[in-house]
Amino acid sequence: MASDTSLETFPSTEEIPAFPIASERVGALLARMTLEEKAAQLVGYWLDQGGEVVAPLQNEMAAAGRHDTLADVTRNGIGHYTRVYGTRPVEPAERAAWLWAEQRRLKRETRLGIPALVHEECLTGLAAWKAATFPTPLAWGASFDQELVAEMGALIGDSMRRLGVHQGLAPVLDVVRDPRWGRVDECIGEDPYLVGTIGTAYVRGLQSAGVHATLKHFLGYSGSRAGRNHAPVSAGPREVADVFLPPFEMAIRDGGVRSVMNSYAEIDGVPVASNPELLTGVLRERLGFDGVVVADYFAVAFLEVMHAVAADRGEAAELALRAGIDVELPSGDAFAAPLIDRIRAGALDEAYLDRAVIRVLAQKEQLGLLEADAFEDEPPSAVDLDTPQHRDLARRLAAASLVLLSNDGTLPLAGTARRIALIGPNADRTEALQGCYSFANHVLAHHPDHELGIEIPTVREALAAALPAAQIVHVRGAEVEGDDRTGLAEAERAAAAADVAVVVVGDQAGLFGRGTVGEGNDVESLDLLGVQRDLVERVVATGTPVVMVVLSGRPYAIDWALDVGPARPAAVLQAFFPGEEGGAAIADVLTGATTPSGRLPLSLPRSSGAQPYSYLHPILGGPSDVTSADPSPLRPFGFGLSYTTFAYDAFEVSDVAPTSGAFAASVVVANTGARRGAEVVQLYGRDVVASVTRPVAQLLGYARVELDPGERRTVRFEVPSARFAFSDRGLTRVVEPGEVRVWAAAHAEASAPAPEIAGITGGAITNERAARRRILPGAATPALPVVLTGDVHAVTAADARVVEVSIA
Repeated sequence: MASDTSLETFPSTEEIPAFPIASERVGALLARMTLEEKAAQLVGYWLDQGGEVVAPLQNEMAAAGRHDTLADVTRNGIGHYTRVYGTRPVEPAERAAWLWAEQRRLKRETRLGIPALVHEECLTGLAAWKAATFPTPLAWGASFDQELVAEMGALIGDSMRRLGVHQGLAPVLDVVRDPRWGRVDECIGEDPYLVGTIGTAYVRGLQSAGVHATLKHFLGYSGSRAGRNHAPVSAGPREVADVFLPPFEMAIRDGGVRSVMNSYAEIDGVPVASNPELLTGVLRERLGFDGVVVADYFAVAFLEVMHAVAADRGEAAELALRAGIDVELPSGDAFAAPLIDRIRAGALDEAYLDRAVIRVLAQKEQLGLLEADAFEDEPPSAVDLDTPQHRDLARRLAAASLVLLSNDGTLPLAGTARRIALIGPNADRTEALQGCYSFANHVLAHHPDHELGIEIPTVREALAAALPAAQIVHVRGAEVEGDDRTGLAEAERAAAAADVAVVVVGDQAGLFGRGTVGEGNDVESLDLLGVQRDLVERVVATGTPVVMVVLSGRPYAIDWALDVGPARPAAVLQAFFPGEEGGAAIADVLTGATTPSGRLPLSLPRSSGAQPYSYLHPILGGPSDVTSADPSPLRPFGFGLSYTTFAYDAFEVSDVAPTSGAFAASVVVANTGARRGAEVVQLYGRDVVASVTRPVAQLLGYARVELDPGERRTVRFEVPSARFAFSDRGLTRVVEPGEVRVWAAAHAEASAPAPEIAGITGGAITNERAARRRILPGAATPALPVVLTGDVHAVTAADARVVEVSIA
């Protein structure tokens, strides 16, 4: 029997916040639906799980109906199929044939004939067997290259769409606040503007292929106490609005994203999954989002099981639905029978259910799932998910992301380096090149009997291919974890007999204890794990020049290797899980085939005790004379060396600009070295006096510029005054009139101070009262004043958020 709710008899929908307008087709479907059919559209079903536990408390949080047959589960229809390709290693073409047949069955055997929406993970590529694996998001940030990231998103989306996948659970727009958090490798960086622009590029790329992107995790997830996964978030409303929110606003307003996933976090005691002020008030009413909000896996059950704000699944469902969650993932639990019972008992207005159903059906309509010919074509009989195009792009993005942290001239390796000792736990492991949400580390870790399905050359294999005439001796020396030192002596002997030693250390990505970084793999210390430091220092002590390569998903405190160690490596290269072609990209940089051009997307920590730290700190957030603790990073945000050198001159900015307008800035950048290379020109600003404390340096915009030796190019920035916006004391986002300072620099700590403060400044991101100053390589211009004029300007959706860049 159909529900008695129709479009004409909705209960006072104007009283239901953000109630959507249904299209004629969606409205007609809704009017025919029973309560059970409505609820079915709001849940997923996780195929092929087979009882495997992939997350803590999984069975407690999603136990309902797991022994039912697929026909039983879908008798009233279904909203999503969860990870059809990404749960087990299945042949893509075989699974596509099954999926097409299953979608046709849903169309023919369910009363309303609505196909399922299929979603997959796609953070480092489609998480499916035999699909390409791209660099992890920290590497996207390190590239500072929106075009490459958009190209990657489009290629991933094309693979997904060909396989009948409609929605991708990426990108992650959490702004890094503490590198001890295990999910740092899924993040883009510590600067909201960098996260927003790179993340929006991914959204545009993925959605250009007809696949809906999903922003994760709205909101504040990365701000958990001490970097502990799911720990409470103590952020105030200003930090939420000015740090966590801007990347989501950019992806919504500028990227047109179609889906958002809630955060597991509780902010100031209120779980996001039950917070209508965030999921409806901020997300929909303020930011204008009109797509679908999906629950992070088990997040609705969390309201009962983990947060204890609901007494049972029915109350959890009500809280989540009222707040603004539209779809429960990965499977139907709270949004199934418990939600229906809640509505029938009169505890919840059915209009809240209708609100979510309209959104879900509208999404299916946009994706073509309500068309008569949906899945009536033939499935792909063969599909190549790792074409030469995939591999070429993976290599280019990996190369752009590699960050050279130090170099005494040992790199690039000279032609006389004929004997190379290749040492370390990550020198010959494919898993070490891939992030937590790669198929290899996310799924194949449960299926050791299966091959990778694609070629992923290790650093050893790639270096051997790049230097065929060299004699390369490989010694593991140590493991990523553990205190076994029995291999150190062999590593010393290999290094002593070599012209140069390359020591590859770092992480192993995985989930919930199956690795050293990744979801659930938080750390208390940012020291390299196991005996890896001992390994490096003993190899350095042989006197052979040593290149240390860090393959990791987070930055580590390696001051001993860069600044203070008695036996420092000759060069240090940071590689944030660079993907399937990462080994080749590393070999290219080591041999000089490629000039390194990556820049740190987050500060390199000096110690664990200085965390959390961000370069976006006010004066007293940095070193000062009132504390003996020094939070200064080992290397600052935006830092990275090259095999060539760059210089800036002719820096100009507008003298004045309205608070509601924009100003221009330009700089000439020159390649003053002997090699072709790319410079990432970073434009920084500082609000000199404001009504609340402001950062001593803030990234306004950036440009990646390729230059031949001796070449000069002019980079022009059109900067909206709203780049200086912040939440005032009344928590309104405003641009205040007054003086701001603007400068161009190679990284956040590079500065050429104005003469009147030259003797007292500690550089752009240190306290101006501190006399101590360190000098790091990197060009910079003087900071010039711009006067913002007019009244205090309240920022609206009409204000531009993105700095326009042109290069001549």
